[in-house]
Amino acid sequence: MTAGQTIEHNGLQIAAVDAQALVRAEHTNPFSILGPHEDGEGLIIRTYQPNAIRVELLSAETGESLGEMDQPQVPGLFVARLPVKQKYRFRIRWAGGIQETEDPYSFGMLLGEMDLYLFAEGNHRELGQCLGAQLMTIDGVPGVRFAVWAPNARRVSVVGNFNSWDGRRHPMRLRHPTGVWELFIPRLQPGEIYKYEILGQHGILPLKADPFALRTQAPPDTSSVVADPLNYSWSDHEWMEQRQQRHAHTAPMSIYELHVGSWQKEGGADGRTLSWHELGERLIPYIKDLGFTHIELMPIMEHPFGGSWGYQLLSQFAPSARYGSPHDFAAFIDACHRAEIGVILDWVPAHFPTDEHGLARFDGTALFEYEHPFEGFHQDWDTYIYNLGRTEVHGYMLASGLHWLRHFHVDGLRVDAVASMLYRDYSRKHDEWIPNRYGGRENLEAIDFLRHLNDVVATEAPGALVIAEESTAWPGVSQPTREGGLGFAYKWNMGWMHDSLKYISEDSINRRYHHNLVTFGLDYAFSEQFVLPISHDEVVHGKRSLLDKMPGDRWQKFANLRAYLSFMWTHPGKKLLFMGCEIGAWREWNHDAELDWYLLRYSEHQGVQTLVKDLNNLYRNEPALHEWDGRPEGFQWLIGDDAANSVFAWLRSGEHGVPVLVIHNFTPMPRNGYRVGVPMGGVWSLLLNSDAEHYAGSNAGTQSEVRTEEIVSHGEAQSLSLDLPPLGTLILRPESGGF
Repeated sequence: MTAGQTIEHNGLQIAAVDAQALVRAEHTNPFSILGPHEDGEGLIIRTYQPNAIRVELLSAETGESLGEMDQPQVPGLFVARLPVKQKYRFRIRWAGGIQETEDPYSFGMLLGEMDLYLFAEGNHRELGQCLGAQLMTIDGVPGVRFAVWAPNARRVSVVGNFNSWDGRRHPMRLRHPTGVWELFIPRLQPGEIYKYEILGQHGILPLKADPFALRTQAPPDTSSVVADPLNYSWSDHEWMEQRQQRHAHTAPMSIYELHVGSWQKEGGADGRTLSWHELGERLIPYIKDLGFTHIELMPIMEHPFGGSWGYQLLSQFAPSARYGSPHDFAAFIDACHRAEIGVILDWVPAHFPTDEHGLARFDGTALFEYEHPFEGFHQDWDTYIYNLGRTEVHGYMLASGLHWLRHFHVDGLRVDAVASMLYRDYSRKHDEWIPNRYGGRENLEAIDFLRHLNDVVATEAPGALVIAEESTAWPGVSQPTREGGLGFAYKWNMGWMHDSLKYISEDSINRRYHHNLVTFGLDYAFSEQFVLPISHDEVVHGKRSLLDKMPGDRWQKFANLRAYLSFMWTHPGKKLLFMGCEIGAWREWNHDAELDWYLLRYSEHQGVQTLVKDLNNLYRNEPALHEWDGRPEGFQWLIGDDAANSVFAWLRSGEHGVPVLVIHNFTPMPRNGYRVGVPMGGVWSLLLNSDAEHYAGSNAGTQSEVRTEEIVSHGEAQSLSLDLPPLGTLILRPESGGF
């Protein structure tokens, strides 16, 4: 049989080249051969069922047999003619049993022209409900519509257990010119696993998971899973209505960052990972008791390697199966909202891993990533960089962000590695990067994406936050896009984090020489809307735990930690603390084990936890500590130049309530009778002493109330004489009202 020949059986012809292409799984347009085709004399029906023993046509309406299909020269290629056009289905006999199903090639175009247009334009907001595997009923037939983007593929097939992973069975239709392939497979049910078999320009690729999958197998398995529609019945209406007010810059925000898989385990340190339901039962009361306003989850999108902590993820629309189903995840967020706890997700639009089943050279070409390694490969992380200059990739990531915010009611996205997105020369040698079209180092495509993301979120997910983990001096990260900024709600204050940790890690006798590490942060504290982050990155890879960074003996370590946390909670900026820091963990964080909860048997660790609880409650209840976090009028230096004693004092104020006085003594020497000038006279009440006995401190420090004296100090007409505890913080409030 040669390419120019035809195969004929009972008057039904098919070109040999088409038959050969079907057999080799290389046919670029299977719908032109398979399925029903009118020829003026009736309906010709062809189906290719490799390894099938026989195929019988049945009436779709009555189930009666319309006759057995013939199998001419090509094994597996069955053909029949019906005298009149009518609906039908197949009865297929396999060696292992009988299957009845409709013909996937009897269905017309599946995706609407507007869907395809918006996708190609990069503006389709609901790709998670458009592409991928979507349960639906077409012409009364239930099944799954598959759709995937692979514009440079020669052929794409859906494969799974339902077709013995045989790419010849379900080749898809290409929709020109978008490069999207589609196919409706009747009778498939939720829970079916699948991948795509892709024939690239140079041969068959490793099987690919679905970039648009809504559900996946749990690692180490890598298949996508047909998901039930979420259809979750939400009960967080009150929270969602109030969210915009709760997320105002003037509102308190105290974030507890955690890794879901290692916060706590069932059965102890080496036990089983908690499900979303179990996590909710344990975590929510804990967060509520400690007074945090939000939790931030390290990436919970499906990721193949647990050691990446989720930051090298492949499924931008699917929560990890490690912890349960998408429905379970929605229920967890709903429960958090009912407890008045917001949920922020870490989200990664910067890069993705090189796993062969993932996005890497998805259709045999650099599709999601840049082609050139100077643009498309992160040497530091061994990952590929999203080509956000490509409209389809831009839209893919935009739809992913909105997916979590809208469908799962997530309250915010913390965008990971923003600095690596902004600069083309990020972590590269001078001859290992490609300038932008103007010859500069800025990644113009990524900048456009970030601005677009923030504008779209503000419009389509009102009240949701987008927070930048950005470590450079890029201007206007949290300024509105209309003013030339990037449009984020907040920026992580990495400068404050580095400087303050360096300062507190110094031996107390040397802190006088590093006084500026504390004062310098106030020079730029109001240039952005900041979050003060003590995150997971600061307690891994040999950096030691937060407690173990502290100098001195055991007592001094705990006192330093309490003073540092008090410094953080009284400094301008919203708060973020990584799990374990609130109990004074000694060990670095280990993603394979739970936190060392046994430490809470000891009074020092209980004291740190109690202090965090009291700081959160004070922070939330005192408007002066949060209302003007991002405004210079909310902060006034009282003492910023006492390097010799390592003492700092400032006044925090807000639009409502009374000001709050904060004094830090970062030496182990008590300082009795230390004078602080204050702007108003009368009685000042002690709100918190980090050295108090119930925090396992020495209980040194000033009494519960102090009255001002008419003694000029620090430019003020009256002052307080205070007993400063060693390595401690005092927080006081005047009883006579505001200024």
